[in-house]
Amino acid sequence: MDHIVLNVEDSKNMMAFYSKILMFAPERLEEYDAGKVPFPSIRLNSNTIIDLFPKKMWQKDARDEQSSENLNHFCIALSKGTWQELLERLKANNINIQEGPVPRWGAHGTGTSIYFQDPEGNLIEARYYEDKNNVEKCLLGS
Repeated sequence: MDHIVLNVEDSKNMMAFYSKILMFAPERLEEYDAGKVPFPSIRLNSNTIIDLFPKKMWQKDARDEQSSENLNHFCIALSKGTWQELLERLKANNINIQEGPVPRWGAHGTGTSIYFQDPEGNLIEARYYEDKNNVEKCLLGS
């Protein structure tokens, strides 16, 4: 995946969640804050980003006030150790695990997943693959 776009109500709150809880690197944040670019992004890995579209970019196109009308969920794949660290950060920050750990099918076979929401209600699935070959394929993007 190259990127996904999330329509957001509060860019600062969402940036804090994705950078401090999920530990993804912010991109173009200074430029966004300075008004030089229309939106900031979060880097998941060398191949994938999440663009955070502020309300002024999407409000006129929305059919209703719900910002995630077309998004069911997205899934991030992590190593087992990183997944366990995320689980601990979610618990430490009182972020509700809606489901899991549960086995789920994905791009690299069956993995172990948890489901939780970001501050604006987007459902996120975080998973790891037990099979070392699947982990390497997934993390290398092959």
